[in-house]
Amino acid sequence: MQYRLFGRSGLRVSEISLGTMTFGDAWGWGADQDESRRIFDVYVEAGGNFLDTANRYTDGQSEEYVGEFIASDRSYFVVATKYSLAMRRDDPNAHGNQRKNMVQALEASLRRLKTDYVDLYWLHAWGGMTPPDEVMRALDDLVRAGKVLYVGVSDTPAWRVSQMNAIADLRGWTAFTGLQIEYSLIQRTVEREYLQMAQALDLAVTPWAPLGGGILTGKYSKSGDKVEAQDSKRSEIMKKRTSDRNLAIADVASDIAFEREVTPAQIALAWVRQQPGVMIPIVGARKQSQIKDSLDSVNVTLSEKDLNRLDEVSKVDLGFPHEFLRSEQVHDLLYGGMYDRIDPHRPVG
Repeated sequence: MQYRLFGRSGLRVSEISLGTMTFGDAWGWGADQDESRRIFDVYVEAGGNFLDTANRYTDGQSEEYVGEFIASDRSYFVVATKYSLAMRRDDPNAHGNQRKNMVQALEASLRRLKTDYVDLYWLHAWGGMTPPDEVMRALDDLVRAGKVLYVGVSDTPAWRVSQMNAIADLRGWTAFTGLQIEYSLIQRTVEREYLQMAQALDLAVTPWAPLGGGILTGKYSKSGDKVEAQDSKRSEIMKKRTSDRNLAIADVASDIAFEREVTPAQIALAWVRQQPGVMIPIVGARKQSQIKDSLDSVNVTLSEKDLNRLDEVSKVDLGFPHEFLRSEQVHDLLYGGMYDRIDPHRPVG
């Protein structure tokens, strides 16, 4: 693998991040410790150094496994973990974005990871109850204490991310260097605000579910049978994911994969990696063979023709004001008919 600078930092991370939500069987569907170790070893042998976990993943097993696996060469790895999700349901301060939960969650994560610092600490999801300046000051304190090196934000409204980074920059606090969002061929609504924001603020984007929750792996097709889930909750999720639109996207990815003699998963990951900005997809696996297949996507480069085919079947309406501002009438009013004659030398939007 090659390496990317992580957004507005000098941190070097591999071009694919290993997602470890599958490490552990506490939730009844992940990889046991031996298989998790094999997945980890395949990733490292390919040059991977960027590990993504969270305190909540498999009730802490994920962090425990990661801590054991990195112990022999801790300094080599870029370890990212998260806080915010509930670890205790009977404690009002064992969840949320506030300073108390942040500090106690980090201390617990450090114990499970068997380390005295994490390279990247993510706010996992925006709760809306904590003042943004409390969050940014508390994160900055953790950086100044040496327990965290960089900070990132996940699953948070774009306007809030912009606000918090503006507060940090204004007050000389540590700002976010990364943005974690769901992004794939079947989930492109983030293109309305998030991706332009990430480029403007120089945030590395680490898409989760880049394979659309498995829809883009080739297991599903519009003409074929849909795999039924075992429980009603998961069945409802899969019913939504296997919409006619999503299955049509999966079919085009499979067609291109057949033509290129690669797998549909590799096509889907290559598409994400070729989007503008710093794109570092988070790829998980429950089996060694799955991570091998995903890592081979770094050898796949989609042609302009392939990109256009995928864009045509998967594009979303960007809504107001984007569609309005892109209209010919508004372009004519804004640029006096000279839009096509101006070279802006930077992304427009």
